[in-house]
Amino acid sequence: MAWFGNLIRFSTTKSASSSSITTKPLILNTLFSHFTTDASLHNHSHSSPPPTQFAGLGPTKHNEKPRIVVLGSGWAGCRLMKGIDTKLYDVVCVSPRNHMVFTPLLASTCVGTLEFRSVAEPIARIQPAISKEPGSYFFLANCTGLDTHNHLVHCHTVTDGANTVDPWKFSISYDKLVIALGAEASTFGIQGVKEHAVFLREVHHAQEIRRKLLLNLMLSDVPGISEEEKRSLLHCVVVGGGPTGVEFSGELSDFIMRDVRQRYTHVKDYIHVTLIEANEILSSFDDRLRRYATKQLTKSGVRLVRGIVKDVKPQKLILNDGSEVPYGLLVWSTGVGPSLFVKSLDLPKSPGGRIGIDEWLRVPAVQDVFAIGDCSGFLESTGKTVLPALAQVAERQGKYLASLLNKIGRAGGGHANAAKDVELGDPFVYKHLGSMATIGSYKALVDLRQSKEAKGISLAGFISWFVWRSAYLTRVVSWRNRFYVAINWATTFVFGRDISRI
Repeated sequence: MAWFGNLIRFSTTKSASSSSITTKPLILNTLFSHFTTDASLHNHSHSSPPPTQFAGLGPTKHNEKPRIVVLGSGWAGCRLMKGIDTKLYDVVCVSPRNHMVFTPLLASTCVGTLEFRSVAEPIARIQPAISKEPGSYFFLANCTGLDTHNHLVHCHTVTDGANTVDPWKFSISYDKLVIALGAEASTFGIQGVKEHAVFLREVHHAQEIRRKLLLNLMLSDVPGISEEEKRSLLHCVVVGGGPTGVEFSGELSDFIMRDVRQRYTHVKDYIHVTLIEANEILSSFDDRLRRYATKQLTKSGVRLVRGIVKDVKPQKLILNDGSEVPYGLLVWSTGVGPSLFVKSLDLPKSPGGRIGIDEWLRVPAVQDVFAIGDCSGFLESTGKTVLPALAQVAERQGKYLASLLNKIGRAGGGHANAAKDVELGDPFVYKHLGSMATIGSYKALVDLRQSKEAKGISLAGFISWFVWRSAYLTRVVSWRNRFYVAINWATTFVFGRDISRI
């Protein structure tokens, strides 16, 4: 309950130092000024139960900086916050995690090539104003609803487990709202996926994969386990032949060849990797690169299976041809789609169910609402196709929108309903910079074409692996994490991967 008391003390202390922060009784149809709580609740006698408590960030005044509320802490949201001019705006971020995940290197953490903190960037480092400025905040919470008519975001705090305090509900008034909620893994309605498979989108997913992989390795060495049980326990199945699935398969094959064979010699002949894909692996890459990847993965011991998963059971999955594939670890990486919350929002939708946006990343029909990243897509009326769910798309949109909002703020349109007459300038235009993927054994693919039909440079092999590592090392957000990544790579090369199960 310490955080609960701090929230109330913070809000009441704030009321003494700023005219914009006051304490009021709960009136459901009243807008709230900055932080508001019912301080009188603590003066009730113990014999009578206190009424329901409510806190919120109320609407800003004209002599205050306008407030941007950012929902999400992914590539799009964090790049936006990094570029926002905090002299023009207060920034409030609402997200269930307090860091950004550098997803291109997430697969490397599953097998100990990198440590988990190397791919997690705290939001307070990306936008320091959140921890320094009096009107900027980060709230560890989920958004539960939007009231676009009254410029309100409804939230509840994130709790850790069942034996903790109940979620604290609060609302935030915004002048500009940026929805950057990302997407969730697609299961295509297949039964058993959410119960038995592990996704690879967050740091805790990578931690779960690593713990389960090492646990299976140690359990398989226990006396009394049959050879058939060992093979099933040590069979790692990856569903989805996109960049994430291929990179994880490559990392896993390296781990098996360089570490398992030396440190788990009793079971080294039982562990295998199978990659299941309905069509071609790496479908967005050049044909020559796909063939090269197939050859190298097969050479590294990865079994490639073309098929569609029909059902997932606790220790086996069933393909559409009726064949059964036993597994000890199942990683699901079949693409992403809009979350249930995004689908539930009463906002225009693009093809595929994403939040519909125009050429300036605005959500039509509502004022002061923008959407970026994997949760957004161009409306059909714009004549543009929905962009792929890629980190570079989200990052580019975040950078563009930060520049646009800064322009609106300088023109005096930062407050709610004040940007109607502001000239927005050039619309957002996305230019694909290419794709990269590592396939293990110090080899990678680099495809610099702007589209599948276009011509351009495509490389494969050791040089591509060096380009891949160099490019992503420079893209890591902070110098601190670049140092972590470089040191992790060096120690892994010299001493091997860390196989501690922590």
